[in-house]
Amino acid sequence: MQTVKPILSVQNLRRDFKMGDEIVHALRGVSFDIYPGEFVTIMGTSGSGKSTMLNILGCMDRPTSGHYILDGQHTETLKRDALARIRSQKLGFVFQSYNLLSRTTAIENVELPLLYNSKISAEERRHRAIEALKMVGLESRMNHLPNQLSGGQQQRVAIARALVNDPVIILADEATGNLDTRTSYEIMMIFQELHSQGKTIAFVTHEPDIATFSGRTITLRDGLLKKDVINENVQNAKVAFEMLPPPETFEDDDEGEVE
Repeated sequence: MQTVKPILSVQNLRRDFKMGDEIVHALRGVSFDIYPGEFVTIMGTSGSGKSTMLNILGCMDRPTSGHYILDGQHTETLKRDALARIRSQKLGFVFQSYNLLSRTTAIENVELPLLYNSKISAEERRHRAIEALKMVGLESRMNHLPNQLSGGQQQRVAIARALVNDPVIILADEATGNLDTRTSYEIMMIFQELHSQGKTIAFVTHEPDIATFSGRTITLRDGLLKKDVINENVQNAKVAFEMLPPPETFEDDDEGEVE
């Protein structure tokens, strides 16, 4: 029987920062694995170490000690250029603040991760971007600028951008943090659909209700792993969305005024 290997493996990860005369231990020996097709939330309050963890998982920072293995490759000793290649080829990022270029259309924003890959033609790049926008239901908005889109629509563009290079894992950093409850649940519907298609997702959040939409929750506290539990009762984001009050009771919703 063949053993399934993790997509991502963190082994006794430590990260220390020097602040003045003090050493801050942001991560203090954290270990966990994420397997292909898992939808995992990483939770923690401010100071728990989750932002430091995300920076390491995203190959934007290196651990002080320990191992971070992504898709079978040790990353902790790689040089900056090698880490940049991993970010562009193996990771898809979704941020709280969307990080879209303001004077660039939705489809052009989605194409960005592919621009530096000389093996992909302009025609193929455009085709992939269109398909990614279709996956998030925004094919009719592909020529809109960010300021012509609502917050929820901008986050959908950001999700499409994360998908366009077919990453081994999607890393989401508080991807619903700037959205109202109604729009947040719509975004979680998209993540659940991607998960059902076999995508591997690590979703950093501080919101307990958002964590209920994933299959597993890792909780960090004071730089330590406090809990790693399977969610036995995964909530359906579509059902949760339908149970919310009607849109007119919200001041801002995804189909209303453009933000």
